[in-house]
Amino acid sequence: MPPRKLDPAKVRAALDAQLSALGEPPFAGPDSAAPGACVAAVLGAYAGGLTPLRDTARFAVRHLLDELAALAPGRTVEVRVPPYAAVQCVEGPRHTRGTPPNVIETDPRTWLELATGRVSWDTALASGRIAASGSRADLSGYLPLP
Repeated sequence: MPPRKLDPAKVRAALDAQLSALGEPPFAGPDSAAPGACVAAVLGAYAGGLTPLRDTARFAVRHLLDELAALAPGRTVEVRVPPYAAVQCVEGPRHTRGTPPNVIETDPRTWLELATGRVSWDTALASGRIAASGSRADLSGYLPLP
């Protein structure tokens, strides 16, 4: 299943709102770079002790989940980052109904930190920041994302 296309105007508006909340100027880069800039802005908000804006966080999470799905295509593992998004990835047996046998769930901050290499899979798992069930529910070989 191809990733959903993010609306560039909505991404840019959310990014600019987050940057404004951080006291930074609007994003001047191309639309193609805006989702990655959302990731940086949301991580900047967390680092500053702020709660990121909902839409900016949603676009950042969605962007990195789509990157994971492109890197590890398949339908064996479902990665959930409530309340923003979920994707299926990793080759292998696929499920068709009900709860998949391999599920990973984490919060938005942990997902962004995992995907960008700010925290390791083992550290997040050991500290309870990730809930993983199933024999294939291990993304350590795919993270951090390139």
